[in-house]
Amino acid sequence: MKHRTLGRAGLSVSEIGLGTEFLLGLPQDEAVAVIHAALDRGINYVDMFWGQPEFRDVMGAAFRGRRDEAFITAHLGSTVRDGQYAISRDPQVCTEFFEDYLTRMETDYVDVLFVHNCNAPEDYEKAAAPGGLIELAQSYVKEGKARFVGFSTHNVVTALRVIESGAIDVLMFPVNLASYAVPGKDQLLKACAEHNVGLVAMKVYGGGSLLRDKRVVELQDFQMGRQEMPGAPSHYELTAEITPVKCMAYVLDRPELSTTVPGCKSVEELEEALAVYMATDAEKDYAPILPAFAQFATGECVYCNHCLPCPSNIDIGQTISLLEQGRQELTEELRASYADLEHDASECIACGQCTSRCPFGVNVVAKMEEAAVLSA
Repeated sequence: MKHRTLGRAGLSVSEIGLGTEFLLGLPQDEAVAVIHAALDRGINYVDMFWGQPEFRDVMGAAFRGRRDEAFITAHLGSTVRDGQYAISRDPQVCTEFFEDYLTRMETDYVDVLFVHNCNAPEDYEKAAAPGGLIELAQSYVKEGKARFVGFSTHNVVTALRVIESGAIDVLMFPVNLASYAVPGKDQLLKACAEHNVGLVAMKVYGGGSLLRDKRVVELQDFQMGRQEMPGAPSHYELTAEITPVKCMAYVLDRPELSTTVPGCKSVEELEEALAVYMATDAEKDYAPILPAFAQFATGECVYCNHCLPCPSNIDIGQTISLLEQGRQELTEELRASYADLEHDASECIACGQCTSRCPFGVNVVAKMEEAAVLSA
């Protein structure tokens, strides 16, 4: 298992975590088996948002004796009304559900306490106002019942607002193949890096829509992490097969990512997510899928190396990946990785063959020039 740092929280988290939304309603032995399999395989970040008491009891049983093996989350605002999932912004109601969570999970604290599913501008303003849920989460940090404050949203505009406010340590946001060209997404990822906010990728499979055996997939705004866009496309015709490995490979290629939480309802589905570590380059190649979701933007490198061969033998995808990480922070580790390249950007002869082959309109020559200057 590979690890990354969860932003300024500083936690060393497994880059593949676990979402538990599909464990709701499973028999206890099946749900516990998934949690134990994840822990046994080195997963140490587990997201839990359901408020149902029976779910929390099962999770409490699953982590009994193993609490210290994982960073766990809770969500202020995820509640139950008349036996069904409901969202509340009432601090008193949220307090009752959080205290219930701690009791049923048999723990004194959570590692990240999220403000749950906050999307609309007015919803964010209520959460950020004095006495709102962000302040409530911060008070729990002061009490020692939470270590860090998180924020969960499906709206790129709201996500940017909360990051720039400086009020949170961790952002949970949809990142998937379908969202790669969504307006504002690149700005959001850059903001996470600049503000050292940990990024947790949810909706890796588009809520499951990306894995349905259909030629045409339907996705809503919240599944792609875009603000409400009337008239924006929601039907996408696929020209290549989408697999769990390809979905995971795309997300793990985002250098801003801290961890991702694929929802798995069985050990078999967990293994499908982890299979990305054993997959071949061909099995991980998601580039043929992206044109189906490119209605909004071009010019973003996805490190697919469809631009090769290069007459100077430059590994263009790796070079651009290092460049984009170096824009955020040019560490000694990045310098060393660049120095290890057999052929670097300074050897580019600006022939333009790469640009003509790129299916996404990336100005490769300009990026090679920038990489050469940055590394000098």
